[in-house]
Amino acid sequence: MISAEVRPGRAAALARVPAFWVVAALLVAGGVRMTQIAGRFATVYPVATVTAVLLFALLAVPFWLVVSELDFLEREPIELLVLAFAWGGLVATSVSIPASTAGDNLIAKLGSPELAAGWGAALAGPAVEEIAKTLGVVVIVLIARPQINSVLDGVVYGAMVGLGFQIAEDIVFAVGAVALAGQGDQIQPVIATFLLRGFVSGVWSHTLFGALAGAGIGYLVVRRDRGLARRIGVALLALLGAWASHALWNSPLLIDGLGNGALALLAVLVLKGLPPLLLILWLVRHAHDREADYYVGHLATLRDSELITESEMKVLGSGSARASARRLAGESAGHAGRHAVRRLQRAQARLAVELSRSSSGETLETCEQIRIQRKVLRGLGHPEAIAGPRSWRHTASTIITTVVAIAVLWVALSALGGA
Repeated sequence: MISAEVRPGRAAALARVPAFWVVAALLVAGGVRMTQIAGRFATVYPVATVTAVLLFALLAVPFWLVVSELDFLEREPIELLVLAFAWGGLVATSVSIPASTAGDNLIAKLGSPELAAGWGAALAGPAVEEIAKTLGVVVIVLIARPQINSVLDGVVYGAMVGLGFQIAEDIVFAVGAVALAGQGDQIQPVIATFLLRGFVSGVWSHTLFGALAGAGIGYLVVRRDRGLARRIGVALLALLGAWASHALWNSPLLIDGLGNGALALLAVLVLKGLPPLLLILWLVRHAHDREADYYVGHLATLRDSELITESEMKVLGSGSARASARRLAGESAGHAGRHAVRRLQRAQARLAVELSRSSSGETLETCEQIRIQRKVLRGLGHPEAIAGPRSWRHTASTIITTVVAIAVLWVALSALGGA
């Protein structure tokens, strides 16, 4: 089910919600705590701290772009994405640091110091961190309930909370590695941490776990066609899945690897990280297809080829087809054609959402924007944003990109010693 309610989309609207101010207070408290931690690091290891912040801030950019593009048809307001990221980086992290330590101590007392040393990170850490991150998606529901209108929205906000947590935690670990090295203000431990926690394992880390738990919250909120008990069960199952994926990743299983060398380390990473990655990719695809069918269905009622053609409707509902249409326009009409198609697709997506809300005033303005882009494309000799056949250039580019990515990953694993 996709809700068609009108959603608050601006900071002013959020400020009128009482829960927003509670969340703001928690963000301030978390910000103060994380600033204190960063201040202590910066005082002792200024160069290492700045290096860690810069490296992981750069790492956040591609993750942010990918996550924010997941929901192309019904894009999330930037202020809510920032709030989700801030919750993960400030509130969830500041709560999890002392709580995980307390959990480790509890495991040591109830079990043994050896159990805590081996399994503390797999048991205490995920239990605290996944709950703290999932609460970030709950916060979005509390302050902007109409914004959560598909499971994919839950995935996006959960992933953004996880990304904020991942970046903040990685910075803490990077500077902590400098302290453990005991060689002063050096950047080598920071770079090693960046390669391991950021570059090598970042793709199936907290961003992924947060997305999985967020999907459960999205299902709980949106699928009103299902019984409450089932929706709660799915949400708990998704949270359990996030915890299990995190616990497996942190567990000492395969700690001795599958042998020596970079290939053995890569095999361990794949065995631990690939299952949840494949699961969340399936969830994203399934949720995206449901949302595309809903919104494109509204465009089909227009029966106006000036606004969208039959071929463009098929393209708009698929991420790969949209990209193919932009590539074809670039080959046919250069950069101007590529940009015009992208603007046309964004306007068509916006029109689909507005039609679902019956926002007639906004619809008229968006229709005019579509007509403007259509006129631009006609002037470029490329009147329709259709997907083209896969060209040899695209195939070659894909192969080269894959080879380069594998080579870079291999270098990173080799630099870490392959063990």
